Amino acid sequence: MNVDKYLFGEMTWPEIKQAVMEKRVAVIPVAMIEEHGHHLPVDTDLLLANEVCVRAGAKIPDEVVVIPAINHGYAPHQMDFPGVISISSDTFISYVVDVCNSLAHQGFERILLMNGHGSNVSLLQVAARQTNLEYPNVLCASVSHWDFQPVIECAEQVRESENPGGMNHACELETSMYLAIREDLVQMDKAVRDLDKYKNSKYFWLDLVGKGEGRPVITMPYWSTISETGTLGDPTKSTRAKGEQLLNAAVDGLVEFVRIFKNREHLPRINHHL
Repeated sequence: MNVDKYLFGEMTWPEIKQAVMEKRVAVIPVAMIEEHGHHLPVDTDLLLANEVCVRAGAKIPDEVVVIPAINHGYAPHQMDFPGVISISSDTFISYVVDVCNSLAHQGFERILLMNGHGSNVSLLQVAARQTNLEYPNVLCASVSHWDFQPVIECAEQVRESENPGGMNHACELETSMYLAIREDLVQMDKAVRDLDKYKNSKYFWLDLVGKGEGRPVITMPYWSTISETGTLGDPTKSTRAKGEQLLNAAVDGLVEFVRIFKNREHLPRINHHL
């Protein structure tokens, strides 16, 4: 048995069975194919989420199994721009739950949905809950790569864009991370600051890791009403060096979380009707 294998797609079924017996965490990158301004490829969310998972897997191969990514997510508000492949919320939730249930059926007891697309967040929370209800012995959770504390701390140190607003979509954060992974595909000469049309305010602001005045009220109009280019933020402040730091922070955060999640106690249900 090759104990160094951690990519589900490269494993044989006996190796997957062994991974289940080892109580590894099944990590599923979940993302989106959509426009990311004039300067980034449409696979940005997918590339970033998957890369964080793969790099984390390489660091702790005996503790995780990285499942092939769920490529398509929910973004009907982006459809005014070319390059968007959006699926309905019902389809998305059902698809994710089916994937999680398949893993739970095989015996995985810890399943993590590792997200790379903002509008997937609430739907993934529902999918994780449905998995937990279907398999009471399983803990399924969801998180986005920008949620980890090391990323929040790193972003505070490296960001030069407005806070909040500069790090949201095809922004300083995403562009920097893409530069660290595939610099050859980033067209920095076409990157533009685009965040004035949205008009951040006390209760309405958009930023992946920024600090506004309290928590924002969530609203998502058609993207073309709040962005001229498809970007929301300031990618002109992006650098590969920042991207390496942010990427490493996300990997460190995922590794830390996996180890906590793997050993988290899960108590049995109690029927209080009896």
